[in-house]
Amino acid sequence: MRALSSFLKELKSNKEMFLMLLPAFIFVLINNYIPMFGIILAFKDFNYLDRFGSPWVGFRNFEFMFMSEAAWRTTRNTIGYNLLFIMLNLLLGVAVAIILNELRHRLLAKLYQSVIFLPYFLSWVIIAYLAYSILSPNGLFNMSIAPFLGIEKIDWYTEPKYWPYILTAVQIWKTIGYGIVIYLAGISGIDQAYYEAAVLDGASKAQQVTQITIPLLVPMMIVTTFLALGNIFRSDFGLFYQVPMQQGLLQPTTDVLDTYIYNSLIFTGDIAMSSAAGFYQSVVGFFVVIAANWAAGKISQDNRVF
Repeated sequence: MRALSSFLKELKSNKEMFLMLLPAFIFVLINNYIPMFGIILAFKDFNYLDRFGSPWVGFRNFEFMFMSEAAWRTTRNTIGYNLLFIMLNLLLGVAVAIILNELRHRLLAKLYQSVIFLPYFLSWVIIAYLAYSILSPNGLFNMSIAPFLGIEKIDWYTEPKYWPYILTAVQIWKTIGYGIVIYLAGISGIDQAYYEAAVLDGASKAQQVTQITIPLLVPMMIVTTFLALGNIFRSDFGLFYQVPMQQGLLQPTTDVLDTYIYNSLIFTGDIAMSSAAGFYQSVVGFFVVIAANWAAGKISQDNRVF
């Protein structure tokens, strides 16, 4: 009762703030929480003719998923790619944000920032065809770059070994602009008095970056990393489905949990199996965030997000 009374008092004193929060709360409730009732499908043998009376099968859908050959491959690919993306987006995002912030010509800095951010707004379908125009048998690489370098032509869409590099390059090119904007906002919020004091003490630009900029960006870096870790078992569907052009030969290095779930649903119509895989993603992602927050707290209590 005391907690409820405290909440009502807080609500009354900040009603304008809560009213501003209400549309976002309703959106999240409708799109994220109400559909969670569909979790029960992961524990049923779903029947289209008797949707509400489908029999319960316990963990059978999970057993079937983990016993399949694709389970290990898709889990390995999903975790491996996401860890690589998280690390590269963090390191490159912070580095490029610092470089852009140090440019003297502000108009030129804004131009570079816009050019880097532009791919973020492109559809994966467009990016897939841009990649195809470069990598196809008659594309830019085989028709122009390979002869210029004096190397053999490569049939990219039949060689799985190249695709970890291709997918990583495409993902960084498309998404790094978003991270750069976030870190630039963080840098602009740093009190300039720190830099002025550092200049008076004779600190170089490199020392200012390592002793002021990066340490003060650490809280933001931790938050963005935690958000990414929460989705470590989820992948950007467009990247892994559209860019490889759904080539079956590339599945050893391009198949991830999201494409596995999609194929299970579309080609087999197994909603229960797809629900089990989606539930598996969410649960593991939740515990990864809890573990990461605990580990950050062990290093320093200031690093904890919650």
